[in-house]
Amino acid sequence: MNKLHHVLITAALASGAVGATAQTMKPGLWEINNKMTSSSGEMEKAMAEAQKQLASMPPDQRKMMEDMMAKQGVGMGKGAGSTAVKVCMTKEMVERNEVATQQGDCKHTTSPRTGNTMKFSFVCTRPPSNGEGQVTFVSPEAYAMKMTLNTTANGKPEKMNMDATGKFLSAECGAIKPMAMPKK
Repeated sequence: MNKLHHVLITAALASGAVGATAQTMKPGLWEINNKMTSSSGEMEKAMAEAQKQLASMPPDQRKMMEDMMAKQGVGMGKGAGSTAVKVCMTKEMVERNEVATQQGDCKHTTSPRTGNTMKFSFVCTRPPSNGEGQVTFVSPEAYAMKMTLNTTANGKPEKMNMDATGKFLSAECGAIKPMAMPKK
C-alpha cells in the first residue's frame, strides 16, 4: 500500500501545482484529470500495481480505501498513470493568481498571461524537484495544462510529463478543504 500512497501523493501534488493560476477562474470545486508518464516507466508500473492491488481487495476494504482517498479529493483515473483530483479553490486563491501546494517547500514563478496562455516554473526542496509548464485557459470553467517535473525516484533522476485538464464542478466545495497557500 506504500506504493499506492506515494504515487497518489505525487500525482496530487503535481496536479494541484497549478490550481490557482488563472485570473478568471471561478472559485469553488474543481476536478483535475491527470495523465502522467515517466522517463523510466517506473511511475506507470507503480500506478498499475496500485490499481491492481486496489481492484484485488475485498469489497469492504476497497470501499474503505476509496472512501479515504475520496476524502482527500483523490481518485484513480482511467488507465495507468491517471488520477482524478478534486481541489477547492477559494476566491482569495484565484485573486492572488498564485500556485497552491499541499505540502513541501516550493518557490513558484508565473509569467503574465499572453492571450489565454500562462507559463509557470517551480523549484521545491521537499520533495526535491523542479519543473515548468504551460496552462491554456479554455474558459473560466476549464483549462488544459502540460508540465514537466524533474525529481529523484529511488536515488535516480526521473523526468515526468503530465497532461491535465481542469473542470469547474461547483461553487461549493463540500468536504474538500482548500489547499494551503504558499508563503509570501
